[in-house]
Amino acid sequence: MSQPNDTELDDAAGLPFPTVRDIPFSAPFSWIARGLGDLKSCPIPSLFYGFCFAGMGLLVTFVFEHAYEYTAALTSGFLLLGPFLAMGLYEISRRHQLGEDCSLAPTLTVWKRNAGNIGIFAVVLGVVFLVWARASLVVFALFYSNEMPNLSGFLAQLLAFENIEFLLVYFGVGLIFATLAFAVSVVSIPLMLDRNQDAISSMLASIAALVRNPAAMIVWAFLLVSLTLIGFLSFHVGLVVLMPIIGHATWHAYRDLVEPLPAS
Repeated sequence: MSQPNDTELDDAAGLPFPTVRDIPFSAPFSWIARGLGDLKSCPIPSLFYGFCFAGMGLLVTFVFEHAYEYTAALTSGFLLLGPFLAMGLYEISRRHQLGEDCSLAPTLTVWKRNAGNIGIFAVVLGVVFLVWARASLVVFALFYSNEMPNLSGFLAQLLAFENIEFLLVYFGVGLIFATLAFAVSVVSIPLMLDRNQDAISSMLASIAALVRNPAAMIVWAFLLVSLTLIGFLSFHVGLVVLMPIIGHATWHAYRDLVEPLPAS
């Protein structure tokens, strides 16, 4: 696939602000169904990314096996950085929608199409992730100031709700960061890949999508978190299939939420 030339990039700079549509609250279920359809139509490149996600999850768990306070922060940060990591899946769905082949190779460098703006967005998500990781460690330190229990003891406490204050604070703080990341990333990267939109307009369009469609976005966020948790709780095996479905579904979310540019 050819990369945009200077003239194309100049034209992209003058793009109008994306027009956000109103959608029914049930729309996210159709996105998941269409994401599954993309996976079935393009299984090899889709599953490649699924194995990458599963491998990342396993690596985090293995490296920080004896420091689960770091594992918790990095695992939840997985959700924050997911939109950036799934760019190849968006491109697969875009190509499939246009009737092009589903080759893996063109998706590996798709970020080059709008590298500057995607880089700005990556920095924004990276900062959110780093601040969240630090906040996560602070919450652990506040509630386990003497000695951290071992992993089995910690999980037993959680399952027995013996430290309900920790759970409330940890998930409360995490919800703030997750909401922020979700708000700016609903359609950001698909917009930047599909029409070379600038990073600021893309993030503002994502926030507009959330504000205009709160019910649908709550359902969408619930599905994202639920499917990701299922993937992790299945010892990361489920991520091989579920992450590609989520990535493809995100592309279809973008197509439903943002009005296409008028034909020239």
